[in-house]
Amino acid sequence: MKKLKVGIVGAAGRPSAFLAAFKESGKATLTAACDLNPEALDNTLSGIEGVERYTDYMEMLDKGNLDIVIIGTPMHLHVSQSIDALKKNIHVFSEVTAAISIEECKMLLEASKTSSAQYMMGENCNYMKPYMVIQEMVRAGVFGDVYYAEGEYLHDCRELLYKTPWRRKYQFETRGITYGTHSLGPIMGWMEGDRVESVCCAGTGRHNLDLNGAPIAGDDSAVMLCKTAKGRLIKIRTDISSPRPYSLNYALQGTSAAYEGSYLSKDFDRNQVWVNGESEKGQWDEITKYEEKYLPKLWRDIGKKAEESGHGGSDVVIMTDFIDSIYEGRKVPIDIYDSLDMTLPGLVSQDSILQEGRWLPVPNPREW
Repeated sequence: MKKLKVGIVGAAGRPSAFLAAFKESGKATLTAACDLNPEALDNTLSGIEGVERYTDYMEMLDKGNLDIVIIGTPMHLHVSQSIDALKKNIHVFSEVTAAISIEECKMLLEASKTSSAQYMMGENCNYMKPYMVIQEMVRAGVFGDVYYAEGEYLHDCRELLYKTPWRRKYQFETRGITYGTHSLGPIMGWMEGDRVESVCCAGTGRHNLDLNGAPIAGDDSAVMLCKTAKGRLIKIRTDISSPRPYSLNYALQGTSAAYEGSYLSKDFDRNQVWVNGESEKGQWDEITKYEEKYLPKLWRDIGKKAEESGHGGSDVVIMTDFIDSIYEGRKVPIDIYDSLDMTLPGLVSQDSILQEGRWLPVPNPREW
């Protein structure tokens, strides 16, 4: 089978991190790239041959003869650009979040249902090594009955207000959880077969200014509580404007085991597991104790090559999994329904926070 032809829109931004996955898989090749900034695009593609360059997205879709398009543009463009590709039966890998409104979610689902191509939201946190180990441990029954989880995305992103000004409206000044799939994604992977059924949300109000000393609307921190269809409780916190070091935190509690993990920087993370009957009383084990048994084959196959890439190796692993799925004709690992299950709770939280934290139902896209 010939290699899959891949195009990237917003190629001068984050999607350039996926280029290593094309080389690693041997099943796909970058043949087209689009960005509004031709100079930045040239810099990104420096030394890469055979890539057609565009500044017009529709022109790339029309002329690129693509099998796949990677969408790495601002959040408010994800749905319209995904739909344009799906209408042409081009597979879509979209950066997070899937959509910025419930109505957009409905539009995206309809386009996916009427296309012969597949849609996947690229939630790379699901593919970080420790979180995949935890997922395998849950699947193996090590955690027993899982009933509680936490996810926190704490990252002072105020400098991005100037590099990517669109974030002010869609991430900083919209109240509620605007960037919650990094936190919720791995948790939904640990709670396979479940979905968030209702949420409530509260915020701190605004205390921090932007880096020029100007006020920002919205909240510094927002916290969302989620109840799932199976009665589990999840707490999600996001904070992208408080002065502090970066921290991506998770916790999982079951009847037989507990997990606490933090991804703090490229060279420093902390992942602790306690398993009833195996761990010493009151003493955490390092997750490395369980890696040999529970590290999934996908990570074993890629190994050190993944760890040398961005976001703890997850960029290469997630793109490899996506490419393999399309190449082999399998269902993508994070399909349209999974993508919406990760996105919709945050969108509903934006209504809840405006209603003094009222519990609100989360739509089930399978019923649309």
